[in-house]
Amino acid sequence: MKKRMGLLLSTLFAASTLLAACGGQGGNNAGGGKDTFSVAMVTDVGGIDDKSFNQSAWEGLQKFGKDNGLEKGRGGYDYLQSSSDTDYATNLNKLVRSDFDLIFGIGYLMGDAVKEVAKQNPKKHFAIVDTVVDEPNVASITFKEHEGSFLVGVVAGLMTKTNKIGFVGGMEIPLIEKFESGFRAGVKAVNPKATVEVQYAGAFDQADKGKAIASSMYASGIDIIYHAAGATGNGVFSEAKDLKKKDPNREIWVIGVDKDQAPEGELKVGGKTYNVTLTSMVKRVDVAVYDTAKRAKEGDFPGGKTIEYGLPENGVGIAPTQDNIPENVLKTVDEWKQKIIKGEVKVPTNRKEYEQFAATIK
Repeated sequence: MKKRMGLLLSTLFAASTLLAACGGQGGNNAGGGKDTFSVAMVTDVGGIDDKSFNQSAWEGLQKFGKDNGLEKGRGGYDYLQSSSDTDYATNLNKLVRSDFDLIFGIGYLMGDAVKEVAKQNPKKHFAIVDTVVDEPNVASITFKEHEGSFLVGVVAGLMTKTNKIGFVGGMEIPLIEKFESGFRAGVKAVNPKATVEVQYAGAFDQADKGKAIASSMYASGIDIIYHAAGATGNGVFSEAKDLKKKDPNREIWVIGVDKDQAPEGELKVGGKTYNVTLTSMVKRVDVAVYDTAKRAKEGDFPGGKTIEYGLPENGVGIAPTQDNIPENVLKTVDEWKQKIIKGEVKVPTNRKEYEQFAATIK
């Protein structure tokens, strides 16, 4: 009897040890028996439905979650939305307390907050999009926005009928200056006679300001506006569509940003469908977020490193929706794309470099 009881206890002990061992496997964090990987992001003030930058990041995170069998919410994948810059650190800390394995800060403006929270939580993994945070537990994701902007500048330069083109930026910061400088260079490269008027709204979340600037630009004879303004750019689309409704024959265009914004330019007038989106400069924030989350889950988190996405990595470019662009223009765009990839053309990243570039164009 004692022998059988001893054998039974030994078997139970072995089984419980095996179960405990199994419970500790599969997760990227030791302790607590965690066997799933969780990831979340904090938006900037543009919000999750800005139809641009933040939305693209969330789409990438959603795809990662679904591909890996995660559910939305704590322990899976989630987001917190920021109403102002004072929310950044608060939201990041909320996600830290919720024990997410990887936490993204979406946007250049979140750099200081990510740095602060990452230093306070050295064992946590963070990622920042659009700027560099020099901390060992932060992966920095950047893009060559100037290269993609150059290509849509080529489109604008070749397709303008008035030789008057506009650029609407969100905040006047070095990041948006990359969009501006690359775009102006693309226009200049193919149409030296064209002028580009530049205006900044001072915000990424004020569509009314975008609409007011666009109204002034279109009234001055500008026929194409490229915006790099997040949700503020929604106002540019709104104004272009209002003008198109008044005069369906008027050739008036918007160039979108970050994701394919063709859906934002669609409207109906008298039963006929039009689209004021000429093209968009696609910035694959969704791909970058997905890739970084995948690497972290697989134990290859690129902490302390900067990952840059440009034309060779298909991280930037023109949108796949190209219904309003003639074939000969697309061919020219591809020619310039190849020149940039081969290093034959250096696209400017700021106004000083743009002036140097412009001086080489006859």
